[in-house]
Amino acid sequence: MGKNEKYLIMEKIEKRFPIPGKEDYIAVTDVDLTIKKNEIISIIGHSGCGKSTLLNMISGLDPQTEGNIFLDGKEVTGPGPDRAVVFQNHSLLPWLTVYQNIEMAVKKVMPNLSSYELKGRVEKFVSMVNLDHAADKKPGEISGGMKQRVGIARALSIQPKVLLMDEPFGALDSLTRANLQEHLMRIQQKVQNTVIIITHDVDEAVLLSDRVIMMTNGPSATIGEILEVNIDRPRDRVVLQDDPEYIRCREAILDFLYKKFAKEDE
Repeated sequence: MGKNEKYLIMEKIEKRFPIPGKEDYIAVTDVDLTIKKNEIISIIGHSGCGKSTLLNMISGLDPQTEGNIFLDGKEVTGPGPDRAVVFQNHSLLPWLTVYQNIEMAVKKVMPNLSSYELKGRVEKFVSMVNLDHAADKKPGEISGGMKQRVGIARALSIQPKVLLMDEPFGALDSLTRANLQEHLMRIQQKVQNTVIIITHDVDEAVLLSDRVIMMTNGPSATIGEILEVNIDRPRDRVVLQDDPEYIRCREAILDFLYKKFAKEDE
């Protein structure tokens, strides 16, 4: 893939939340992580381990208390179009069609496109998530899985360097989830951008990722282990069920989550 070894860098990251009359709550601390260009990373851990906090700091939505974040040689100091976020809730505008939701994002980030270029770009990403037949439908007229595909298309249409996904498939049934995982893998092979996924799902983490970042329990959560997933792409979920590397990775994550860092209240 021609990956850059130091594309997204997190150095000594700490996030504190002030509590009136008490000591600050330390969500995450001492986080050092380097992510390569075009790499797919999953961050997994129990609730309260700071997964979403890390994502919010990378996106620039909530600045870190200490440490530095760099993307492609530039320090991250706030939100920007080089980082796009897909949340568990699709966040589409209900009064706009599928096409218009994507068009709005492209217009905002790429205001100098001609009407012809704008139309071509929007249609490209509508097609990329196989929604040509639903382009003129509004969010209330399509399924949950289709809404999430629109959210992914909208995020990718602005050419972000990093796609940040906060449990994007968590609210969907297992079949729809599997379908969207396949879509994501196929699309990432086409657009070749860096993807960071927050997940609770062990199988999803192994299927999608080049590496899995395993977080210790909070408060003061940090990176416990980093797992390399040495499985060639494209990946077939059915074939992988009996693959020794898939089984090794799955067992390593389960061992970390439920033996080293078991959490009784989950």
